[in-house]
Amino acid sequence: MKVLMEKLVFSLLCVAFFQGCMVHSVEYDHTASIECLPDPMKPLYNGGIVQNGEFNSGLMGWSTHRNIKAGVRSSPSGNKFAVAHGAGGTLSSSGNVLPLHSVYQSVRMQRDTHYSLSAWLQVPAGSAHVKAIVKAPDGERIIAGAVVAKSGCWSMLKGGMTACCSGHGEIFFESNVPVDIWVDSVSLQPFTFAEWDAHALRSANTTRRSTVRLVAKGADRKPMANATVIIELLRAGFPFGNTMTKEILNLPAYEKWFTSRFTVATFENEMKWYSTEWNQNQEDYRIPDAMLKLANKYGIRVRGHNVFWDDQNSQIRWVRPMNTDQLKAAMQKRLKSVVSRYAGKVIHWDVVNENLHFNFFEGKFGPAASAQIFNQVGQIDHNAILFMNEFNTLEQPGDPNPTPAKYVAKMNQIKSYPGNGGIKLGVGLESHFSTPNIPYMRSALDTLAKMKLPMWLTEVDVVKGPNQVKFLEQVLREGYGHPSVNGMIMWAAWHANGCYVMCLTDNNFKNLPIGNVVDKLIAEWKTHHTEVTTDENGMVEIDLPHGEYNFTVTHPSVNGAAIHIMTVDAASSASDHTITIGAL
Repeated sequence: MKVLMEKLVFSLLCVAFFQGCMVHSVEYDHTASIECLPDPMKPLYNGGIVQNGEFNSGLMGWSTHRNIKAGVRSSPSGNKFAVAHGAGGTLSSSGNVLPLHSVYQSVRMQRDTHYSLSAWLQVPAGSAHVKAIVKAPDGERIIAGAVVAKSGCWSMLKGGMTACCSGHGEIFFESNVPVDIWVDSVSLQPFTFAEWDAHALRSANTTRRSTVRLVAKGADRKPMANATVIIELLRAGFPFGNTMTKEILNLPAYEKWFTSRFTVATFENEMKWYSTEWNQNQEDYRIPDAMLKLANKYGIRVRGHNVFWDDQNSQIRWVRPMNTDQLKAAMQKRLKSVVSRYAGKVIHWDVVNENLHFNFFEGKFGPAASAQIFNQVGQIDHNAILFMNEFNTLEQPGDPNPTPAKYVAKMNQIKSYPGNGGIKLGVGLESHFSTPNIPYMRSALDTLAKMKLPMWLTEVDVVKGPNQVKFLEQVLREGYGHPSVNGMIMWAAWHANGCYVMCLTDNNFKNLPIGNVVDKLIAEWKTHHTEVTTDENGMVEIDLPHGEYNFTVTHPSVNGAAIHIMTVDAASSASDHTITIGAL
């Protein structure tokens, strides 16, 4: 009887373990869409914890808010979806516009859990900015994402949020304009923090590392067993950098600290228009020239920041009162001067900075102003990638200006401008965070990745606070782990009188805790075996982070060493790499 009970307990434990593995084995789905489709895709994760997310069972599991009427309709193709209409868009007694709500569903949420949310939305006429709202168990209304819903086709909203407490929550969609909201293929998938982080790590290992097969052979071309291979990483493959300031030119300690860590740099202000031509027709490039020379000395690549800034308040005092003809002449002079000077010397240009939030040049020259400027920069510098650099696309789902959908629309406008078909475009995401919404960040990257353009986090920082170190690490790991992010630069320029929002060091260039976490990540992302021995076939397989390497191979039977420099990247696993020892 005892043996039987032990077997029963063991069987129950196995079942529980297996079920637990099933619950915790859901892989994150990077699927996103920037196309408006005749019919929506199936819900991700089969809907996750959402019941009846495709509305195939009518409104089962769904409810409506007060004054909202709802029902289920079918498209000509037979696809079923929910329709909500009611009092939205009217004025409340206090004079505020009442948002129109979709149907909603109550869900059970767990604290310290990330939730990935997705849905497909449509409106019956025109277009509308529609937000995904999660009402958390504590009553907080969290904007989990937004999309421009259109008539005649379905748009995918992908977003997310993190639950800080357990209990019942609600998910629904709303718009501040009087329009019916059509909803379909709704999904809400939970991930524990451990699951989420494990996925980012797996993704980073897949995207940023490769297994290289080295074969050591003698002069007679025979494999050499027990050869020693010394591995030296010369330059990390993933570009990771920081903002540089002119103080670096006169402070050896600053120079040593910066150049020993970073492979890319952005000049904080020194290349901007107001720095190079503070007084009209008095251009001075001596400081950015000297900074570029220093960067080149250490092999640090530089981003050009920026050609123009669309913010009215960032224009030089002599620029603001100009009429259109005067401004056009001044802009032409500036553009030709800075781009010609640094063409071939910078890897990127931030062309019209923050042109989703601001419209100084569009207000002067019309809605195609940004596209025209991109065209002119591309005509001068054929090699640099031209970035649309913007804030809050990753940081704040509640900001209606730079949502992923609106970013895509603006980029498409630039791309479709006559003559712009051949220019190299890039996605610049500033990444100025307060409290990061990590699930939303990942979902926004998923959406923007569908443009298939180089994508960088260009100005990463986190505001001061008790969780600054933790939040910065989360953001940097999320960026590094996303397969479509091509590089990251922090906005942590050192100033003796204080940094913008994030200092990595004190004034003696000793790391602060925020600097220590940066060094920890740099070291982690470079981690690799430094010495290995070949097997009986003269072969060794080495898992390495991408980058440029020096392999030094020696063998007791051969005097001297063979030195082989090689770039390890995603293609490195496709073939064997032979290093011959003792060859003349």
